[in-house]
Amino acid sequence: MPELRRFVQVDVFTATPLKGNPLAVVVDAAGLSDDDMAAFARWTNLSETTFLLPPTDPAADYRVRIFTPGGELPFAGHPTLGSAHAFLASGGDAKKPGEVVQQCAIGLVRVKRDGARLAFAAPPLRRSGPVAEAALRAQAIAALRVAPEALLDLVWVDNGPGWMAARLRDAAAVQALQPDFVTMQGLKLGVVGAWPAGGDCQFEVRAFVPDLGVPEDPVTGSLNAGLALWLQGAGLAGDHYVASQGAALGRAGRVHVRREAEATWIGGDVTPLVHGQVRL
Repeated sequence: MPELRRFVQVDVFTATPLKGNPLAVVVDAAGLSDDDMAAFARWTNLSETTFLLPPTDPAADYRVRIFTPGGELPFAGHPTLGSAHAFLASGGDAKKPGEVVQQCAIGLVRVKRDGARLAFAAPPLRRSGPVAEAALRAQAIAALRVAPEALLDLVWVDNGPGWMAARLRDAAAVQALQPDFVTMQGLKLGVVGAWPAGGDCQFEVRAFVPDLGVPEDPVTGSLNAGLALWLQGAGLAGDHYVASQGAALGRAGRVHVRREAEATWIGGDVTPLVHGQVRL
């Protein structure tokens, strides 16, 4: 029988309500089946819906399962920050002071306080390097509706979801994109371009995932994590920078990247908007 479960909805990567990426979190998800979770994620119709469960790894504070309207993901960034916030705000106890350890399908992910924000340690890339397949490159160019010479780089930045990343000449070129989502089927494609020096943000990012029922994601932690490891490793970004994302959808997401000795941290504000119960 359905039962009442604690439920929250938060806005991630923004301190201003309605300007980030919303996340639905079922706090008490023990006992729900895969079909239950998938059906609720389709019903919320958000980029992601998460379900908090007791951990099976003794090093973790909680376990999370992450669903889009189109299926389950092994890892995603804004659900990591939003789920950690929901766990703490709902009275969850972390084993380590100042740090939460999340268990998900890719393993353990560390989340820490970064001032007023939360930040997760960027997971290692499962696949990296230039996209060598000519057919994939041609598909990405056609899907983005850009000239071949406009693509400065096309690389793998896959930390679980399967991201491929295209770098364009500047942020304005990224914002001007009008993708062909039919041609893009089968790709999880991120795009990045640099803002002029001296501004509040250093990069503009967009993320396209039509196969998951999310043609464009408002603000994307996993993509930004993969981009950070690539951009910093290639000497295209400094140790600290801010990426903007979501302008094309009327949002104003801000992703704060900080490389330290032991990890690159992907941070953002989490703003709670809805708190109550859901019958599942």
